[in-house]
Amino acid sequence: MTMMRGRLVVFEGPEGAGKTTQLRLVCDWLATHDRPFTGVREPGGTALGNELRRMLLEPGREMNARSEALLFMASRAELIAEVVRPALDRGELVLADRFFLSTYAYQVVGRGLPFDEVRAANRLATAGLVPDLTILLTAPASIRDARVIARGGADRIERAGDAFHALVEGAFNECAQAAWQSAHPECGPIASIDASGSESEVLARVTAILTAKLPDLFPSTSPKGAVARV
Repeated sequence: MTMMRGRLVVFEGPEGAGKTTQLRLVCDWLATHDRPFTGVREPGGTALGNELRRMLLEPGREMNARSEALLFMASRAELIAEVVRPALDRGELVLADRFFLSTYAYQVVGRGLPFDEVRAANRLATAGLVPDLTILLTAPASIRDARVIARGGADRIERAGDAFHALVEGAFNECAQAAWQSAHPECGPIASIDASGSESEVLARVTAILTAKLPDLFPSTSPKGAVARV
């Protein structure tokens, strides 16, 4: 029997869009189906990545934009080599909390780094890995801000200021446009989803996109079996 090819699905969006929540809910949904998966987050997911996450997100820590970008890339390179590639080789569905769209939004647009340089660094970190699908969650700023306040404990990036986050939001809106996607094939296909509803309403939209875009992975919805998770 031929093993099914692994797939990489990325969850993206600005602060408070709900990507982390939806990834967790999709993991729970997959746990009722016969589909092995691995869930990962950026930065983090490995011993080195977790140390880099602490450095990158620690409130009050200062670093220049290039250092920040390279630390994110180091975490990504380690995560792909240690977790993502092996999971894909096993035929698993890998769900990632952030990937290159976040790099574009936060480091290129938000921090003002040259796109070509950041793209080259990403190619080195990913060894050319391209997501099979990116789910881009969008919601009005008022809803996202309320979610961020409700969860509390803002990290260094979340505390970067309104002007910075306005740039980041604009970048994600740009990524949702077909013209931008056509000009950036290294990002893979992107599906934009309205994330302004309840968690269950948004989950229904996300799972509908997954089954529509990756139909060979979900030939039936019958609950079955266990999964692997990071």
